[in-house]
Amino acid sequence: MSRLDGKIIAITGANSGLGQGMARCFHAEGAQLAILGRDPETLDMTRTELGGDTLAVNGDITDLASLDDFYHQIGERFGRLDGVVANAGAVDITPFADTTEEVFDFHTDVLFKGTFFTVQKALGLLENGGSVIMISSIAAHKGFPGMSAYGANKAAVRALARTLTAELVTTGIRFNVLTPGTFITPAFERAGLPPEAVEPAKAAFKDVIPMGRTGDIDELARAALMLISDDSSFMSGSELVVDGGAAQI
Repeated sequence: MSRLDGKIIAITGANSGLGQGMARCFHAEGAQLAILGRDPETLDMTRTELGGDTLAVNGDITDLASLDDFYHQIGERFGRLDGVVANAGAVDITPFADTTEEVFDFHTDVLFKGTFFTVQKALGLLENGGSVIMISSIAAHKGFPGMSAYGANKAAVRALARTLTAELVTTGIRFNVLTPGTFITPAFERAGLPPEAVEPAKAAFKDVIPMGRTGDIDELARAALMLISDDSSFMSGSELVVDGGAAQI
């Protein structure tokens, strides 16, 4: 018997990168999936790869009507949820002195507001014993130049998990944080860096990792599998850091 047999899991931002890796892992472990993504082309490719039982919805977590539609479709198709991964995110690397209101709002809308309402709007579908994973970042623990708005919002996600654990303990739903270190995903190419700066940025991140390498997406997916499954049944309000030691020493 696989670890997620009979489980229905929703994942935002599952059409690429870390979210897609988690979707593949969860599906292989028997879960039925509902995935949300902004890019209809990669979303459809992911749905095709995962199989016809996957509900794939084109939407944006910063648009609350889009989230309402996502959960409405989940309710119509499955009637419930056993887990949610609030994974969708983005980063724009901008020096603090150059951070405009537009850049600030971009990070807040995607990373905190989007995560907040992804979780809130799932509550009516989540079963007792359900598991919620919110994605933070080691930028919430360490200072990286150009990531002031990003890191502050990822720290807010960590605080949110603590609050929800205390406030909603009687629901039987668990709220945990998964904190990745450096994983090479398409987000690097979308981070606002000029093309010639992408490879040096990757190398710079790699240099601060004690294990001497960046993470493999499958490594993060396996950590997420533990948190979303009953293997973590006595964990709530916790943070699991998967970073090769970068924020630990």
